[in-house]
Amino acid sequence: MSVALEKQDAAPKDAALKQEALGDQRSRRSGGREARRAMRAAPLADDIKPVRAGLEGGSYGPLNRNDQERIHEAVLTLLETVGFANAIPSCIEALTGVGAVYGDDGRIRFPRGLVLDTIKKAARNFTLHGQDPKHDMLIQGKRVHYGTAGAAVHLVDVEKREYRESLVQDIYDAARLVEGLDNIHFFQRPMVPRDIPDPLEMDFNTLYACVMGTSKHVGTSFTVRENVQPALEMLYAIAGGEENFRARPFVSNSNCFVVPPMKFAEDACGVLEACVEGGIPILLLSAGQAGATAPAAIAGAVVQAVAEVLVGLIYVNAIKPGHPAIFGTWPFVSDLRTGAMSGGSAEQAVLTSACAQMAQFYDLPGGSAAGMTDSKLPDIQSGYEKGITDVMAGLAGLNLVYESAGMHASLLGFCLESLIIDNDMLGHCLRCVRGIEVTDEALSIDTITEVCMNGPGHYLGNEQTLRLMQTEYFYPAVGDRFSPKEWNEKGRPDILQRAIIEKKRVLAERFPRHVPKLLDDKLRARFGEMIKLPRSGMGG
Repeated sequence: MSVALEKQDAAPKDAALKQEALGDQRSRRSGGREARRAMRAAPLADDIKPVRAGLEGGSYGPLNRNDQERIHEAVLTLLETVGFANAIPSCIEALTGVGAVYGDDGRIRFPRGLVLDTIKKAARNFTLHGQDPKHDMLIQGKRVHYGTAGAAVHLVDVEKREYRESLVQDIYDAARLVEGLDNIHFFQRPMVPRDIPDPLEMDFNTLYACVMGTSKHVGTSFTVRENVQPALEMLYAIAGGEENFRARPFVSNSNCFVVPPMKFAEDACGVLEACVEGGIPILLLSAGQAGATAPAAIAGAVVQAVAEVLVGLIYVNAIKPGHPAIFGTWPFVSDLRTGAMSGGSAEQAVLTSACAQMAQFYDLPGGSAAGMTDSKLPDIQSGYEKGITDVMAGLAGLNLVYESAGMHASLLGFCLESLIIDNDMLGHCLRCVRGIEVTDEALSIDTITEVCMNGPGHYLGNEQTLRLMQTEYFYPAVGDRFSPKEWNEKGRPDILQRAIIEKKRVLAERFPRHVPKLLDDKLRARFGEMIKLPRSGMGG
């Protein structure tokens, strides 16, 4: 028999053997697939999820140690020589009582000894509580938490591609969406209820909508001092008494006590004093805009923000030593061609990261802003601007990343669908923050040896693969990982379509009841027509 005939005769046998081997491989892969499906069905404990609140960041920083020292020295110089203007009488009394100097020019200056002593004694390593303890956040070191914030005056209607004025119902709807989004760890008021013009009713209903919509930690603002007391009465009632709230305050006050550059905001100072006295933690928020109300030099913007927030820290500790306060350096960026704010810029990303480093320099709990895309809709621009700014803030180890989800148009618009999309994006950010754990087991020598020497030549059904698939890897909820064939068979959906469907499903089904209806009845009886959110908008 010729060699050619021998090869021809052997070909069917070879094909059969290959087919049999392929069948075995498919069988093994199918077994692995079934095992993976079973693993996906099993719930995970919070402490072994691939991403979770409080992961340690800090692997990135735009400032070296010498840079930080120079910023610190510049801050001390400014506080000693320039100081602050426009202090209200109670502020002057509190600050001069601890050693600040009130000058003939009406400015209060701060000796460096006072600044350093305050930093040393300030509260750190404290917890921001949720109504549900499972949402408590330990704020220390470089532990990272993402959340919302803002005062948007518009809701983004993605289906109509238009903006409309935001309503108190929108705040409640945003809160109940966030309640079920694992990668958004806290809910600070993201919108202003434009349907409530009275400042007292606006402040009260904003807080009411937030605390009724989510059991996560809530942040809110007040217009004037007098508006704090009714809110405290409501919070004490929800907590089961003033003592209970003071032990576990589940609301913090976002307080813009400073008007950059280096002036006190009179109304906000009154609010700060009332909140400290009422037991509410304070986010000390300095929001200068580089090139407008802060230096155009990025380092200078950081210097001014740090100086301003340290004054707030002295203020809080002069009223009540050790009161929980967050180092809220929030310098924003201008597009210097127009003067407009540019929240999604690369400069914003490095500014926020530098502020995280300065909070760590002082070992103070830090909060700053990221995710404030300039895009008007959840599109490609929104994705890259949010993703870059949010992940850099996390990698820098910022404790509280405000504005990180839902925001558009540099804080002017808020989008409910974006909350759902951004929850996926923040999962990616957290996975980057977590980094890579290098252990003897993770180096996988035994696993590689087994697969290569004794196994099938792949890792699909391997014990290590099955064990790590949920704890090592993050999977998006609405992000598209279909093959082109699957995508085509499913009607070629895009992420926004899936987010719209998910938003409508959640808003039709989720009406949180962590505040019992009986207690809500008592609040409505106590405050009467002051509560503007109808029960019908809360599921009846």
